[in-house]
Amino acid sequence: MAELVKTRIAILGASGYTGGELIRLLARHPYVEMVVLTADRHASQSLSQVFPHLGNLDLPVLMKIEEVEWAGLDIDVVFCGLPHGTTQEVVKGLLHSTGHTVVDEVMHEGRDDLVSGLKKNVKVIDLSADFRLEDVDDYAQWYGHEHYAPQLQAEAVYGLTELNRENIRDARLVACPGCYPTVPLLALSPLLSDGMIDPQGIIIDAKSGVTGAGRAAKQAMLFGEVAEGAHPYGLDGHRHTPEMEQELSKAAGESITVSFNPHLLPMNRGILATMYVTLAEGTTANDLRDTLVRRYDDEPFVRVTEEGIGPSTRDVRGSNQCLLGVFEDRLPGRAIVIGAIDNLVKGSSGQAVQNMNIMLGFPEFLSLEQEPLFP
Repeated sequence: MAELVKTRIAILGASGYTGGELIRLLARHPYVEMVVLTADRHASQSLSQVFPHLGNLDLPVLMKIEEVEWAGLDIDVVFCGLPHGTTQEVVKGLLHSTGHTVVDEVMHEGRDDLVSGLKKNVKVIDLSADFRLEDVDDYAQWYGHEHYAPQLQAEAVYGLTELNRENIRDARLVACPGCYPTVPLLALSPLLSDGMIDPQGIIIDAKSGVTGAGRAAKQAMLFGEVAEGAHPYGLDGHRHTPEMEQELSKAAGESITVSFNPHLLPMNRGILATMYVTLAEGTTANDLRDTLVRRYDDEPFVRVTEEGIGPSTRDVRGSNQCLLGVFEDRLPGRAIVIGAIDNLVKGSSGQAVQNMNIMLGFPEFLSLEQEPLFP
């Protein structure tokens, strides 16, 4: 019997929460092999030193990107879990070195020459915000610096799997959605495209666990700052807002501005989004629910809860599932749509793996089969 040839994977930024979650999920994937793990701050450390819960896995030592001898590694897929801005430089070098695209002869001074020698058909799945916004001027406005790879932005495919599956299938560069936009886009896009709700006046009230802020040490993430309380942040404009507006505007066929208010809760995982919408004339909350049931009836990871049951983060913990629920508001002509995901799985690494499966022609659910952990 011929030996199975596995897809060879590199994870850049493997020591963060999303990197660790990618490793956890891919460890049970039957058709992939993780051959490169990079982490600048933890370079030369073993995986068991950085993530003791993954110490049983026989995987490479963590390295700096510039220390990896990329030539000859025959990498098929690169997952980028790097900070925003960094990924643009690295991906520009990635696709430049493979001859897949033409970039400026004068490259942005940075890290774009560190990944030379990769195969020409390498696929890149980015978990940062670097390629989510189609307008490079919008990116500069919201992220505080110019887009370092504007030539690549046009070919980046937005990676919300359920809504963009066919484009993802043939993509070379996929920009996975932010954790906050995932729930509103899954919940509201079908309602907007079917004309079920008013495109204007949408309010999105969302709560997240602390892992959404990353693993680096920050004063605001200290136990004493987060425990025994909840607080809003980013009220002057959270960076995920333009991403939501970009994709919701596509669904509605017109420009949309939303009121998005994020909050931090003292829990590790999870996002709960409560969305307040105005019903289109002649439409009821039950109509919204029926629309979502029909839209996601055949989807493996999106489900509408039974009538009267509100989604909760505890119902999706550790899984790639998204739960949606619809309720009639006491205010006439309005409805409440609620959604829950695990921000590290469906909101990040799980969705990245889901996209990889589609790009490589694997069954979409591979390595994502685990049911939620409860309690």
